[in-house]
Amino acid sequence: MPVKLRGQQYYRTMEVCRLIGISRSTLLRWISDGILDDSCLRDRRGWRLFTEAEIKRVEEEAHKIK
Repeated sequence: MPVKLRGQQYYRTMEVCRLIGISRSTLLRWISDGILDDSCLRDRRGWRLFTEAEIKRVEEEAHKIK
């Protein structure tokens, strides 16, 4: 379930993975390898929060053909 903060909708890591169809470990590996920027926004538990624009960037990476 997305979180609404300051009028902006944010999604947690597992929600992003479910939407795009990738595993959590894949997303976290892409972030740690620098393929994707680390989301600077986190909730009070330390969980990453992604905007819809960031989700689109992850989706582009997931569908990239090498």
